[in-house]
Amino acid sequence: MVFLTTTMMQRTAVFVTFGGLVTSLITTFLPLWKTMNSDLNEVENWYSGLWHTCLYTEEVGVQCKAYESVLGLPMDLQISRVLMSVSLGTGALALLVAFPGLDGVEMCLGKPQMRRALLILAGVLSWMSGLTTLAPVSIVAYTTVVDFWDEGFPDVMPRWEYGEAMFSGWFGGLALAIGGTLFFVAVCMGDFDQRPPSVPNSPQVKHRAQHYLKTEVL
Repeated sequence: MVFLTTTMMQRTAVFVTFGGLVTSLITTFLPLWKTMNSDLNEVENWYSGLWHTCLYTEEVGVQCKAYESVLGLPMDLQISRVLMSVSLGTGALALLVAFPGLDGVEMCLGKPQMRRALLILAGVLSWMSGLTTLAPVSIVAYTTVVDFWDEGFPDVMPRWEYGEAMFSGWFGGLALAIGGTLFFVAVCMGDFDQRPPSVPNSPQVKHRAQHYLKTEVL
């Protein structure tokens, strides 16, 4: 394919990684990780995120309040805060590391091995960013399901459910992992393009062909 070049693969990897990083950044600060509404009071909707909770009412609108104590948070939210922060850091670092190794960038000129190493490192960092995004979202999803089906709570008591940020977090984590994979594919394509050309008409090849011909005649 004409359009499937090493340069295009590198740019696609950067674009997908950047999209996943932006999605993870939005997910981190959205107060929509979990939602809760009560059948007894349908005009109130509660939303919970990593940094604050929000209450929506028809009269007032949305009111948000930050958590007063970090140590008072559930363990899954504490772990999710740390992992999402690590995800944002490694994702941004992956883009910074990949930039000097891209084709068309006038950096590290004449150093193909360094460019190759930078792209590999960018792929590893992007993978780490994707995993550290998928892990906290999956942890919160698991605890939400466990609490939702806990038989110790009365049936009339409202329970937390999945919010929109959960799905955006999964999407962002997968995008980061795919971006890291595309970096590895770009490295493999670059190695394939730089392979030494075969010389079918070399003296060694001709000598072997004559030897095989003699063998067949005998």
